[in-house]
Amino acid sequence: MVQRYLVILPTYNEAKTIIKVVEELLGLIQQMDILVVDDSSPDGTAGKVEAHPSFNNHLFLLRRPGRLGFASAYKDGFAWALKKKYDVCLCMDSDLSHDPKDIPRFLHEVEAGADLVIGSRYYDGISVINWPLYRLLISICAGKFTRFLTRLPLTDPTSGFKALRHSAIESLEWGNMKSEGYGFLVELKYFAVQKGFRIKEIPIVFTERQDGQSKFNFRIVLEAVLRIFQLGLMKLFGAGKK
Repeated sequence: MVQRYLVILPTYNEAKTIIKVVEELLGLIQQMDILVVDDSSPDGTAGKVEAHPSFNNHLFLLRRPGRLGFASAYKDGFAWALKKKYDVCLCMDSDLSHDPKDIPRFLHEVEAGADLVIGSRYYDGISVINWPLYRLLISICAGKFTRFLTRLPLTDPTSGFKALRHSAIESLEWGNMKSEGYGFLVELKYFAVQKGFRIKEIPIVFTERQDGQSKFNFRIVLEAVLRIFQLGLMKLFGAGKK
């Protein structure tokens, strides 16, 4: 039976990179589709997607009425994927920080039995290109902080490059995930571990964006830190297990 794969790309002002990402993805695997979840980007990201020759064939757009947030973009994308009955969903950045050529390795691990495959920047040393030192230190410290509080058995608990099989997406209790921003990346893994998912990490190389503007800011960091503290308390007191 041929499996159907969907790549979910949340976007906000990614007009400079979105088409290049789309082209690279479309050249990978015949049975793979792409869903761009755009938060009404003022730079015309959605218009570029709609103008692409593959639009409404292998390329689809979920246009949202405003900047509703990173976490809800993925939740809406997963809901769309479940409705359309895709077998595997892949999540990645739309700014070429994640290399589309890694996707076959993710799919290989899913086909080998993993429910959740995570691309790790720190699986075997540090594999990050062009990050300023302060960003690298923040990322490394965030990973250590997250592992200490949540006991997640992962080398890169804040990674955003991942693949989930349909049954895993269906079984997660999305209402338990409270973050609006990048804390969602930790929440998803935390509840996946609580559910007993078969989880596999694979090494990736992360490359800092060359175009566009990073969404990384103090508010995002603060929300993530507070949520990780909450997850740590849940782990300590045994909450969230099923």
